[in-house]
Amino acid sequence: MVVVPGSGVSPPQQIALDRPRILVVDGQPLFVVVLSYLLAGPSLQARTLAAETTESALAILRRESVDVVLCDVRVSPLSFREFLAEVGALPNPPPVVLLADVQDEGLLLGAIETRAAGFFTKDAEPTQFLEGIRSVLHGHRAVGANVMRLLVARLSGEESANARPGLGRLSRTEIDILTMVGAARSVQSIAAARGISQKTVRNHLANIYRKLELRSRTEAMLCAARMGLTAD
Repeated sequence: MVVVPGSGVSPPQQIALDRPRILVVDGQPLFVVVLSYLLAGPSLQARTLAAETTESALAILRRESVDVVLCDVRVSPLSFREFLAEVGALPNPPPVVLLADVQDEGLLLGAIETRAAGFFTKDAEPTQFLEGIRSVLHGHRAVGANVMRLLVARLSGEESANARPGLGRLSRTEIDILTMVGAARSVQSIAAARGISQKTVRNHLANIYRKLELRSRTEAMLCAARMGLTAD
């Protein structure tokens, strides 16, 4: 699993640290029961709510406080993208983690660029999944190991790392910063390690994204992994 530190997800509410309230949006009742049992275990001790449709989920979110939403990519009647937009428009929107069956992995990969806070397949290892949910509750993004493998495989199939446009134009400093991004270091951590301001780090990141034609921190982490950039 990869955790992307503080990537714009809303800060967690205090209740998220003590028996968080989790809304599961899924049309498979048996899966919801099993998932609720897992979430209620000693690791999270979560209180779960359930909704079979996006309409009922939004109704719950408008009247109750929820710390995180777990949403299947096959939700209806709204698509998961429309649902994310509706949740984002709420006064205090909770982070949304997207889930997918194995046959829907393509939809999950296509959702990486959305504002979702997490991405997991339903066959994820339970302990890893719970760690991911805890990371999301602390304001981070989490990408399950299965999803990361699929992403790397897809990107590797599209182009080799050496053929990445603009790679040769990276400065030594930019390579070092990209390496730190690949190790899931936050902007604050990178700035402290290099003795520069966070604004300077963000300027370097903007240049890296432009030169390598990247669109997000997640893509930067994948790019670093494919190029074999590892922190000492």
